[in-house]
Amino acid sequence: MESEQFFPLLIFSVVIGLIVYNYYFSRNARINRRLKKAPWKEIKYVRTGETVKIVGTVVPLEKLLVAPLSKRPCAHYFVKVEEKRSSGKNSHYHTIIEQEITSKFLIQDGEHYAIIDAYHVQSNIMIDANYSSGTFNDATPMLEDFLRQHGHESEGFLGFNKSMNYEEGILEPGEEIAVLGVGQWKSAQEVGLPAKYGHVLVISAADGEHVYVSDNPETTEQNEVRASSKSKELTEETRYFRTPGGSLED
Repeated sequence: MESEQFFPLLIFSVVIGLIVYNYYFSRNARINRRLKKAPWKEIKYVRTGETVKIVGTVVPLEKLLVAPLSKRPCAHYFVKVEEKRSSGKNSHYHTIIEQEITSKFLIQDGEHYAIIDAYHVQSNIMIDANYSSGTFNDATPMLEDFLRQHGHESEGFLGFNKSMNYEEGILEPGEEIAVLGVGQWKSAQEVGLPAKYGHVLVISAADGEHVYVSDNPETTEQNEVRASSKSKELTEETRYFRTPGGSLED
């Protein structure tokens, strides 16, 4: 009798634990939380050395990428493939492929631009394309080709289909995103851009941190009072080179 009560309770506890993890402790949840809490400023009011969130639209600088599952043109994509695996009476989905590729792009806010210059980038890209394959549901040639490129296949023992989930998220030209990091004003030439861009805000990682990027609408909310009238009176030279401190809290 006790065992009959124990197993349902164990399953319930595991489910609740997964929900709590995904809501609060997962990487995406932590990125969202940081971006939602961070102070927002228009790009033109950010001062060198300031840790801040900016919000703007994606402007590609290079030839667009092609998302591997949906074949959509984009500036950045994230793909994850999970395979269902069983052990006795238990089964779970195991990630077999996780790929994130980006091209060089600007973030435009009005007449001003920012660019990400960091190796330590953590992103939360909204999943907007989902596919699956399994029993009586063959993988499409496009999905099969992607699996083969990464050393996997959709069929298992005796040619039976494996149960698989495929997820993809992209950043499209013109899409609104939020970026959190330390800003530094540089001339366009310093960062390898045409002179027409004038001065560009370069976003890099804070010490021991990352640059955080997301297209989740919750993170792109402009949740900070606009710059004070005193800040608005800053000259172009002061705006580009004045250097206050900045910090990032979780």
